[in-house]
Amino acid sequence: MIKSELVLRIAERNPHLYQRDVEILVNAILDTIADALARGDRVELRGFGAFSVKRREARKGRNPRTGAAVAVSEKAIPVFKTGKEMRQRLNAAGIGDGPAEAE
Repeated sequence: MIKSELVLRIAERNPHLYQRDVEILVNAILDTIADALARGDRVELRGFGAFSVKRREARKGRNPRTGAAVAVSEKAIPVFKTGKEMRQRLNAAGIGDGPAEAE
């Protein structure tokens, strides 16, 4: 699902709201989460999950084409951990119950 589909689904479930207002709300929520993560804060949505930021240390990498050593700078990466209710809903729905993939 992409953001526009999310906006449409919310607007369909709430006919008293205009689609443009739903889009403004969705953008405001996502922007607020992104701003909090940029400050290094943790965002927890009970029952859904928690967003946080982890740091990856600077390291030496390799150029796969030439094999030459390359300096890779420190990075901040967003991390999402599902909440208990979300895991229960996914498990109850049978999501991920397919056969294990062979490597």
